[in-house]
Amino acid sequence: VLAAPPAAPHHPSVLATISARSLALATGLDPAALHGTGPHGVVTRGDVLHALEAPVVERTRVTPLARRRARELGLDVATLTGSGPDGAVVEADVERAARPASTEAPRPVVALTPEQRMRRAIGAAMSRSKREIPHYYLSHTVDVGSALARLETHNASVPIAERLLPAVVLLRAVALAVRKVPELNARCTGDEAPPVDEVRLGVAIALRKGGLVAPAIPAAEQKDLPMLMRALEDLVVRARSGGLTATELNSGTLTVTSLGDRGVEALLPVIHPPQVAMVGIGKIVTRPWVVDGAVVPRPVVTLSLAADHRFSDGHRGALYLAAIEALLTDPEPLFLSASGVL
Repeated sequence: VLAAPPAAPHHPSVLATISARSLALATGLDPAALHGTGPHGVVTRGDVLHALEAPVVERTRVTPLARRRARELGLDVATLTGSGPDGAVVEADVERAARPASTEAPRPVVALTPEQRMRRAIGAAMSRSKREIPHYYLSHTVDVGSALARLETHNASVPIAERLLPAVVLLRAVALAVRKVPELNARCTGDEAPPVDEVRLGVAIALRKGGLVAPAIPAAEQKDLPMLMRALEDLVVRARSGGLTATELNSGTLTVTSLGDRGVEALLPVIHPPQVAMVGIGKIVTRPWVVDGAVVPRPVVTLSLAADHRFSDGHRGALYLAAIEALLTDPEPLFLSASGVL
């Protein structure tokens, strides 16, 4: 059922044809403000069209309600700035103009510190992410006993300065495993998120004075553990001294965030646009674990994945977490380098 068009405003003292009133209502003109050329001064449709064709400077678009309110308040609508469609003066514009000017002294502008500006920027980006990206979340707890044992063996064979952190082993697993599910290593470009061949692995780094940055390690999947360790140390130093480049801050294709050093065992990340996924890593803890039918204490870590449901789904996300687990439970591929086994 089609609804009837709204009736034109009734002006008892204004003579106008029905078609002229309807056209005036639709275009924001008041028949009372028009000069009628019809018999006995009747406003015709042609008069409305003529008024619409006049230069903007010669007329002011005013809604009938706004014009009536302006008359009541003794205001000249020609002096008002319209905020309605096509600059039309609406009732709110009239009421705003009628309010007395504020006598309050202007509030002093408080300069924000760099940390406050960063917090606001982070908040704006994360608000946009949660508002625009349909997140889905997965988490999985993995036994890292084999990976840590292999790491201990490696560290015992090198000088102290060359020893590796468990975090680097986890980063390498994240970078290598995403090749199994390439759609998670991508950047959104409108309605598409084409996979990126190179894994530019972002690493969330907390700054000493507050705030967070996530610079990227380029070609992370091609770097062995010592190379990743050096890249991570370099990023942390430069992040906290303000020495990062715009490319490092804006080129990531997949980011890792971890609060394990703060004692957090699991976390749910918020995707960093325009990326389409983020991996969360919790604290490595010792838990009862079933191995070959027996309950034994094992070091485990909880991995979480936040991903964009427009470009992947829970099945693909689960395959990615399983690929990370496979590398951590059989860690030899993580300890390979261009020259062989570390």
